[in-house]
Amino acid sequence: MLLLLAAPSALLVGFGGALAMRSKFLPLNMLGRGYTSLVRGVPDIVFFLFVPIAIGQGVEYIMHQINCPDWDQPIRQGNDFIVCRDAQVPPRGSPSWMYNAWGFLLALIAFAVVFGAFVANTLYGAMRAVPKGQIETAEAYGMSKRQTFRRIILPQMWVYALPGLSNIWMILTKATPLLFLLGIQDIVYWARELGGAKTSLYKYPHPDWRVWYFLVVLAFYLCLTALSERFFDRMMNRFSVGQATSGGDRQNKGKKKAVATAGETAA
Repeated sequence: MLLLLAAPSALLVGFGGALAMRSKFLPLNMLGRGYTSLVRGVPDIVFFLFVPIAIGQGVEYIMHQINCPDWDQPIRQGNDFIVCRDAQVPPRGSPSWMYNAWGFLLALIAFAVVFGAFVANTLYGAMRAVPKGQIETAEAYGMSKRQTFRRIILPQMWVYALPGLSNIWMILTKATPLLFLLGIQDIVYWARELGGAKTSLYKYPHPDWRVWYFLVVLAFYLCLTALSERFFDRMMNRFSVGQATSGGDRQNKGKKKAVATAGETAA
């Protein structure tokens, strides 16, 4: 579920970051470049811990200011962050699924912020890789900058971005076990818990089977990687049609060879 939601979220954040880096408006350009440089230059685990804590405390602080204006105690007391009962998110006494959903949402935002920076850098490079001759031709035909971006740059940049995006997807699949830092029980957590002979709460009627459980997890990730590679290969072949790239040239040569072979056969 995290992969299915984090991938489009990171792509959306990254596309916005790439547009900001292309902007001629200096503050927006600096914001985009600062965002990508900051996230790419700091270890991912720092953001996986910082973003959920910052967002969670920020939401509770706003709720505290709205719902508890008469609160006379400091919110920060040493290392503790204390807000009134009505400002807690989720509300105190909520069912466990609400806490899990809130933690999952914070994790999703953290993954979108972290991997969105890498996507932004990849898309920005892909936009710049589109041949300038095509852009100049579009401008010569009277297209505006928006039309040139929408009709020329945007459709063609994907063939240059796919190799980098496929690498980011592979890294994303391997980063999902970091969910345990936020208390979310993922596939690696359950492989360790169910495979062991006992936990802090239960004792299972079998010996330590963790090695077999982790082999199943290994097979799962390898199958996911193989399917992902096939998917990106198909996407690359699709986007390479008619493009002035090595993949497009191979397709054109293959078509010419097939036409020549068909002509010889007919003759």
